[in-house]
Amino acid sequence: MPCQGGSQFAGAAVLRVGSKLVLFQLCALPAPSSGIFAPKGEAVLEQEGPEQVLSWGGGVCCGGAGAGVSKPAPTLHEWTLGFLQPCCENGKPKLLPGTPQPTGFSDILLSPTAWGCAVSLRDSPQPESRPVTAQGGVSGSLVAGLPTPSSLFRELRDEELGRLCARVCALLREENWGPDASDALRRLFLIVSATKYSRRLERPCMALLQTTLCSPTCPEQLQLLCAAVLREMSPCDSLSLSCDHIQNTRQLGLVASVLLAQGDQQQVRSLGQRVLKVLESRQPEGPSLRYLLPVVSKVTSLAPDALREEQTRALSKRLGDWLRYASVQQAAAHSSGGFFPTPRARQLGPVTEVDGAVATDFFTVLSTGQRFTEDQWLNVQAFSMLRAWLLDSGPGGSSAPDADDKSELEGSTLSVLSATSTAGHLLPPQQWLREKAFEYCRRLLEQSNRRALKKADADLQKACLVEAVLVLDVLCRQDPSFLYRTLSCLKPLHTRLRGDPAWVRAMLPVAQFFLHHGEAAAVDAEAVYQHLFTRIPAEHFHSPMLAFEFVQFCRDSLPLFGRNLGVLRTSFPNLFKFLAWNSPPLTSDFVALLPSLVDAGTAVEMLHLLLDLPCLTAALDLQLRSLQAASERPPWDVSIRAPGCLEAFRDSQVQGLFQHLLRTQASGTAERLTPLYRLLQPLAGCARVVQCAEAVPTLLRAFFSAVTQFADGALASQLALLLLERSDSLYQVPGYEARVHRVLSSQFPALCKLHPPLVVEQAKELLQFVGGPRSGGHVLTSVVWAIGEYLSVSWDRRCTVEQINNFFEALEALLFEVTQSRPSTTLPKCPPQVITVLMTTLTKLASRSQDLIPRVSLLLSKMRTLAQSPATGSVPGEEGAGAIHVRATELLNLLKMPSVAQFVFTPSVEASEPRYHRDTNTALPLVLRMVSRLVEREAGLLPG
Repeated sequence: MPCQGGSQFAGAAVLRVGSKLVLFQLCALPAPSSGIFAPKGEAVLEQEGPEQVLSWGGGVCCGGAGAGVSKPAPTLHEWTLGFLQPCCENGKPKLLPGTPQPTGFSDILLSPTAWGCAVSLRDSPQPESRPVTAQGGVSGSLVAGLPTPSSLFRELRDEELGRLCARVCALLREENWGPDASDALRRLFLIVSATKYSRRLERPCMALLQTTLCSPTCPEQLQLLCAAVLREMSPCDSLSLSCDHIQNTRQLGLVASVLLAQGDQQQVRSLGQRVLKVLESRQPEGPSLRYLLPVVSKVTSLAPDALREEQTRALSKRLGDWLRYASVQQAAAHSSGGFFPTPRARQLGPVTEVDGAVATDFFTVLSTGQRFTEDQWLNVQAFSMLRAWLLDSGPGGSSAPDADDKSELEGSTLSVLSATSTAGHLLPPQQWLREKAFEYCRRLLEQSNRRALKKADADLQKACLVEAVLVLDVLCRQDPSFLYRTLSCLKPLHTRLRGDPAWVRAMLPVAQFFLHHGEAAAVDAEAVYQHLFTRIPAEHFHSPMLAFEFVQFCRDSLPLFGRNLGVLRTSFPNLFKFLAWNSPPLTSDFVALLPSLVDAGTAVEMLHLLLDLPCLTAALDLQLRSLQAASERPPWDVSIRAPGCLEAFRDSQVQGLFQHLLRTQASGTAERLTPLYRLLQPLAGCARVVQCAEAVPTLLRAFFSAVTQFADGALASQLALLLLERSDSLYQVPGYEARVHRVLSSQFPALCKLHPPLVVEQAKELLQFVGGPRSGGHVLTSVVWAIGEYLSVSWDRRCTVEQINNFFEALEALLFEVTQSRPSTTLPKCPPQVITVLMTTLTKLASRSQDLIPRVSLLLSKMRTLAQSPATGSVPGEEGAGAIHVRATELLNLLKMPSVAQFVFTPSVEASEPRYHRDTNTALPLVLRMVSRLVEREAGLLPG
């Protein structure tokens, strides 16, 4: 499917966007009569007259009287698990109970690869099935609201597809443009879109689809369906579309969507020139331009050099005019017909603000009304594409204007302070657009302070505020003359936002603005960061969209933190709350973020928190549950079955441990959380906790990869001891301990390699570890191997014979224990890898203290005999016994020649650095095999 990570049904679209599952259910809907162009994968929405059409083509969502939608709506990704139903109340779309409302507008222009659902809705009294089209997503006929699985279309054979194409060709050839043609085209679109594999259509069918799309008499519904099918088939060699002679702007937008899906850069440039020509020649009474602005926006993003400099200037001037000088009167109402006319219904009225007051300033996206005029639509679309246009056409963009567009006041603080707006006719077009954009955004900031009468308007206020701040950020980066005028607006805004939790997501672009410009404006932004990293994650960790945006903000702003990077690093316990609660979608982001978060001062504390991340998830879950009354929790809530969890959360005796685990900043200390593990054990099986536990191994690898880049000997020793300590002190989530042990076992040798004297320096702790209760096989194996590898004078001159003897005795006792004890449920059978590594390490130690050679020779002989005895239950299966027998034989043969054994097991640093004995392409393995043969055979190569 072109829809990323999505699975579709004929009557629904299920999309995975980051951590979100977005579900749109479409029931018995008619086909659209028109649609603004949106690139493949983007949704389109528009409205004409009383019809209700939702679209995200230019990044806006508007409606008219029939839809009851009076302004642009948030982007598609703001809907979380929503069910979009056809007009249920007074011709308005209605969300099912419990469905969250859209809450943001932060990414106005959608990426052509991110989304795959476009929907068209119109009131229809007929119960018949209607098409639902999707740009790169789903489309289908819904009967009685029951969706058909898209797997039926994926498995459709080529013969059946051929028959459907023949039927489509027959209908289109005869110009039979009724319901049968619509139904056949809808089915064809579902078939070609409901698979990730490309479908091939016959050339006659492709030609007829193109002819129908370009036909001036074809109904708009069929043109929309033809364009959708052709986009799904792109890129295609048999495409011969041309927009040179198309005058209808709606039809031109549809053809342009197909041509852009081809991905041909030359074609994109030609298309851009054609659209600009239509825009330049358009008369006031001519066709609407709102179908072409999304095309221009997409052309400039795909081929920034597609427009000439004079074209960029001309369009910048027009965009500024559309932003600032749209009508403040509502559009005239369409006459309902009938015998008696209703002139009052067609009377014009002024647009209003979100609080119901009559608008006294110019029109913006937050102005409300029953119907929009053409210039008001252009106003909304101009704001929708404003930020992308500024970035593409401004200084540093590929189509940057001449130097006279740049402010001559750059670099002079005194000039910046005295900069004022200039008359429009004296400004170059690019500067004119910036001035109008600044005025527009400043008005949006003022409108966002009004108390909205409807929740949807309040959500739209937040979305537009985010976009306005982002546009102001771009303006100030391109022209410093806007900086101090913008600061006078943003400082009061930041004060207002801090006191209102409902506006928390709007804090991110404000913080980003201060990161970009705080130093230039001599503003101390540290208070902004402290509030951002201290309160927001602790109070809003359960908001998945905020979590995603917050982490993205941290990643994008890393180069800008500078001296404030310490604030970010000390706040990692708070940031990890986002990770603990939303681990599947945020794991990759934190893998990229960890190298910047960790340093020598926080490495030990961060490793503790990473190992306790599932426990943190359970504690956060319990914290949320504690805020609900028992009657509000569902019957399957774990805390109801285990009320001790909630009681313990409020228990003063463990409050200190909970506070440490839920701390907001690095404390520099570590607490043993074993009592919490027992209290939170009933939550260990929760899906969120299990998901978090699955992400920890990946995060641990990223952590150690970053730490080994700067760790010194002292830090390496601390981390190595921490690994040993925490290997048997983990939150008991199913399968968690085994996965973590595999990672720790691979990292302990890496730390020893980073600091070889570690084994001698921490000899006491290592002896306690190998002599204590049996630990996990993976960790024990790595520790035993490290002892044999690095307990040597060649690595540390402080190594003594006494230390070697002490380790030998401890490991000899351990080997005796694991091979002589009978396996049971409490003491499982020892893996053969542990036994072979123990034998090898004992042999290495004996080669360094040759008084131990007789003891280890006797031990190896017993092990070889033990491996051959089938009656011994402590030795692993036949394959493991064979490996133990072979290893014991090889070690015994080497010990018969002590000087060779010492060279092999304890090479000098110079000889061991290239690791010749591990390279099968060198001669050393051949020499070892030859020596083994010479020793093993009594006669050797001598005759007789």
